[in-house]
Parts: sequence; C-alpha cells; structure tokens
Amino acid sequence: MNWKETYTKIFLKQSNIPVSAVSVKQYLPLWWQNTRTKSQGGLRLTYKGFEHLKNVVNLKFYQVPLPDDQSIATQTILFLDKFITCPYFLNQHSIFVTEEKKAIELHLFSGDLHKYGLVKAMSRYNKEENGIKIRT
Repeated sequence: MNWKETYTKIFLKQSNIPVSAVSVKQYLPLWWQNTRTKSQGGLRLTYKGFEHLKNVVNLKFYQVPLPDDQSIATQTILFLDKFITCPYFLNQHSIFVTEEKKAIELHLFSGDLHKYGLVKAMSRYNKEENGIKIRT
C-alpha cells in the first residue's frame, strides 16, 4: 500500500480540494520529501506540506526539540524513514510528528535521532534473529 498516496487523498479531501489522479500527482511532490512508493515509513513532509497540514488541515503536530549539537546525517534520515510511521517534518532544531506515541518515544531519547534509530534498528534485528514476527 502506498501510504503517501493514501494520506495525500485524505489531506486533499480535508482541504476541500477535489480528489483526482491529477490533484494527487500535483500535490505529492509538494507535500512529501520523497515520492517513491514504500511499504512502510518514508513519510517525511516538505515545509509546504507541513505548513499546509498544520494551518489548513489543522493536523496536530508534536514538537520534539533536537539537542543543540545534533547533526542530521544521511544515516539518521534513513533511520527515520524506516521507523517513523506517521507524517513528520524535520528541521535543524526540531522534529514534528503527528503521532503522540512517537513523540513520547523521541522525548525519551532527548531528541537524539541517531541514538533512537540505532536502538530501533538493533531491536528489530534482535527480534528477527530470535524468530519473533514483527508487526509494522
């Protein structure tokens, strides 16, 4: 299932914009950082998408401040794409997520995105090694 396309249709409907193949094709690159189809994750918003969802759709975002010395490396963004399963926006100072549970998880790591991603990846690896089925 293409979650970005599904979310885009919902957001268009909530914005009173006609939902059609043309409008979905038009708004996908405006609202999402990466328009490739992924079975999970990959829900990073562009600034325009974040502003639209916050101001027009009135979607609630939870802000998690990042540590002052946090640099956002490519590996960190890849971790986020795998483990953040709700629409989110990232800038140099904060991450904004639409899911309260994710916000709490990120706060527990004091906004350290790299550490959060590593722990999530190790946890998934350990579960797979022990034959535990993972639901996403």
